[in-house]
Amino acid sequence: PLRHVFPDADTEMRRRRQAPYAVVPHNDDLNGMEYVVSVLRKIFGYSVEKCVELMLEAHEKGKAAVWVGALEVAELKADQIRSCGPDPQQKAKGAVTLGVSVEPAA
Repeated sequence: PLRHVFPDADTEMRRRRQAPYAVVPHNDDLNGMEYVVSVLRKIFGYSVEKCVELMLEAHEKGKAAVWVGALEVAELKADQIRSCGPDPQQKAKGAVTLGVSVEPAA
């Protein structure tokens, strides 16, 4: 078997079969829409159009899967979103860091 030639093959196969995870920002009423779009652009490098679409989905449905992939990367992306902090223009009104979760992809 390949196991003898490539001892890491089993681990590598398991890693590749890992269930995908989604990065899911949550809607809130304080952070501005433009701010959310700018955060999505910064973290994911999507077009303005795609970011607006995702932001509107989160706004209308309460949350939206904006990226799907490996758990470790999803957690990193969620942390990057959190590290952007609240919308500076809404901070005085009580805006807090964007809510985001990492969930198993549907």
